[in-house]
Amino acid sequence: MNTRTSHAQVVNELGRAIIAGDYPVGTTLPGDVELAARFKVSRTVLREAMKTLAAKGLVVPRARIGTRVTPNTQWNLFDSDILTWYFAVGVNEEFLLHLSEVRLGFEPHAAALAARHASEADISQMMRLAVAMGDPDHSAESLAVADLKFHLSVLEASRNPFLRTLGSLIEAALVGAFKLSSPAADRGKISDVAASHIRIVEEIDRRDEDGARRAMENVIRVGRERVVQSLREGK
Repeated sequence: MNTRTSHAQVVNELGRAIIAGDYPVGTTLPGDVELAARFKVSRTVLREAMKTLAAKGLVVPRARIGTRVTPNTQWNLFDSDILTWYFAVGVNEEFLLHLSEVRLGFEPHAAALAARHASEADISQMMRLAVAMGDPDHSAESLAVADLKFHLSVLEASRNPFLRTLGSLIEAALVGAFKLSSPAADRGKISDVAASHIRIVEEIDRRDEDGARRAMENVIRVGRERVVQSLREGK
């Protein structure tokens, strides 16, 4: 295993364990010697992994004390790895509602900006991506990828560099949500999903900023309701 792969493995396993509560807030992680032996990595790789976890806000090193797990209020929830770990260990309805509120805070505005700034080439690309979502042969994974490409294209068309940097949050949110509940299992739902995304592009093409905003809000809310319903049925 090369150094980069080893580093990623340590970060992934420790990060996921922290999110899962295996190492509760305020506790100190095992020492370097123990962790290096557990993961079969050098102490150099381990230290770099700890720096990565610290940059994500999950841990803080303390001299002569060790590396301590920080309160979750300090965790960077915009970090795509952290969101992925949350979905991996299991999310609840409250978490999904919070996440959708964040998306509702910026994606509808991105759609409105796209209605103002998108070029004809942008609009053609968004329409191709929206139509492609209607392929009845989509698997849950391929539909999630198609959905992600569409939403990233809207961010790109907004011409706002700050909004474009939020793509990793959308990626983690969509991939995680589709793992919990995907419309790909129902061809009728696939058609509905495609139609709702096509509506966004139509509003952008009309240069209707309010219409684009409302169409995007509808897509996010419908997706949230689908996943929440799946969670409730699974209880």
